[in-house]
Amino acid sequence: MSVDNLPRTIWWENGAVRLIDQTRLPLQGDMLVCNTYEGVIIAIQSLAVRGAPAIGIAGALALALWSEVEGRFMEAGEAYFGRCAEVCEEVATARPTAVNLSWGVRQIGELVQANRDKTPVELHELIVARANQMAEEDEAINRKMAANGAELFGEGTKFLTHCNTGSLATVFYGTALGVIFTAAEQGKVEHVWVDETRPVNQGSRLTAWELLQVGIPSALITDSMAATVMAKGWVDAVILGADRICANGDVANKIGTYGLSVLAKEHGIPFYVTAPSSTFDLELACGEDIEIEERDAREIEGVTVSGTFDPGDDKMSRIFDQLTAEGSCELPMSKGHHMSINRKGGGYSFDAWFRTTPPQVLSYNPAFDVTPAVNVTAYITERGVIHNETGDPTKAIKELLS
Repeated sequence: MSVDNLPRTIWWENGAVRLIDQTRLPLQGDMLVCNTYEGVIIAIQSLAVRGAPAIGIAGALALALWSEVEGRFMEAGEAYFGRCAEVCEEVATARPTAVNLSWGVRQIGELVQANRDKTPVELHELIVARANQMAEEDEAINRKMAANGAELFGEGTKFLTHCNTGSLATVFYGTALGVIFTAAEQGKVEHVWVDETRPVNQGSRLTAWELLQVGIPSALITDSMAATVMAKGWVDAVILGADRICANGDVANKIGTYGLSVLAKEHGIPFYVTAPSSTFDLELACGEDIEIEERDAREIEGVTVSGTFDPGDDKMSRIFDQLTAEGSCELPMSKGHHMSINRKGGGYSFDAWFRTTPPQVLSYNPAFDVTPAVNVTAYITERGVIHNETGDPTKAIKELLS
């Protein structure tokens, strides 16, 4: 196996933010280039970049991009600091649940405030350097976290995981899936069950792809099959990531996590949460205080597909050339279906959304749920492992993070 087969997720290059477009994976490998901080916000909100650690770094890089395009050209003074604060707030609130986003923005905001005597050009150099440093630190943190977690497991472990917590959820390497990567390198992994993770399918699209790239034995299941594989004795440990962990240990994570914790408890299977220290939010007492993001109902009312194609003959090529002569061709469709066609290299690409539900259906689409601390066996961090033997890890969390 080789984790080196995985791409880096997000990086700074030549005054721009570059990132893997995760909405196109696994069948396409597109890269986005963001030239404005607003572009990074769109990438965060559209899930082109996702995963708590990754969007934390994206937040920092968005501020570096603002400084590159606007900030360094401003006059020194209160107007600069006021504008910087506005951009920080805009980026930090792009998505509400994952605390890493506001954490990443806060690192840059505090840097700026601590250097108010510097010119905008000098601040620009500091901002870009700090954002790049945070990106480098992310991989080191993930590898340390993975090493700590791998120590908990013996040979022949069969894991079940939910959503995507691999390299794509970070700058590189991963959180919960990073633990599996390291455990596999140590010969400890027999098999990984991959939850599909409806409605955006981060498990079937991203986690399954990463495990195949690395070379770890795995199989995809729908979310509703988890109870069955647990009951058959095919799961030794459930391991997931987190988007926010409160002071009392309650965990906000991808929708479906709470249900898995209940199933694991019923079947006597340990339930592990893997997250860097930046994901802990000691200002929130418990899970009831977490703002849960609700997303576009179309995520559950239909399916999104994209791909590329070659018409195959000159006649069809001329037709598609004509359709796309002025750019994207939007095809009129009934029932709310939508498709657009664009030129891509020597062929064409398409993006489409197809409704699979009645047009008048009412929908509820929370992106996250909250798992109570009592259902968590242990928290794996880069600073160590918090064993939750009493069901109340509050004191241990504060001690570890102090």
